[in-house]
Amino acid sequence: MRGVILITGISAAGKSTVAQRLAERLPRSAHVRGDVFRRMVVGGRAEMTPEADAEAVRQLHMRYRLAAATADTYCDAGFTAIVQDVVLGRDLQLFTEIIRSRPLYVIVLAPDPATVERRETARAKTGYGGGWTISQLDAVLREETPRIGLWLDTSRQTPDETIDEIISRAGEAQIAGAPE
Repeated sequence: MRGVILITGISAAGKSTVAQRLAERLPRSAHVRGDVFRRMVVGGRAEMTPEADAEAVRQLHMRYRLAAATADTYCDAGFTAIVQDVVLGRDLQLFTEIIRSRPLYVIVLAPDPATVERRETARAKTGYGGGWTISQLDAVLREETPRIGLWLDTSRQTPDETIDEIISRAGEAQIAGAPE
């Protein structure tokens, strides 16, 4: 796989683990963590909540543009850029349009909510706060996110099994054409 790979899903879906391990399997790769750009905003950060205001959405889209530009820069330098972030709803289509590099692969990790709850409980960091629940984000994923790319129910997979499936089904994940 060359180009840019976007790995998305709700918090605790396994994005960080899968993105890092996939990057480690590829000969020239970079792992672009979208949340890093959110954390760079120190003063005036507006967090995404279920009732997000215009400023929170503006900062979210800025974060996506920064991640896309970073991925494009790595891709231009001959690296496969693996972007990992929560990109849901109409924003998934938007993200595919702001990344100019091709090929572009979209991987949506969609484990069932019970699996996400187990994973969230077992990990050190907390992905849920600011009013979000697992069921709310899962509903946005399943009901509002366009079915583009490769959607994987990873509920019963190890990270390595998920990566094997991503590699073997890469053609299904590829987004056709260049952005307009």
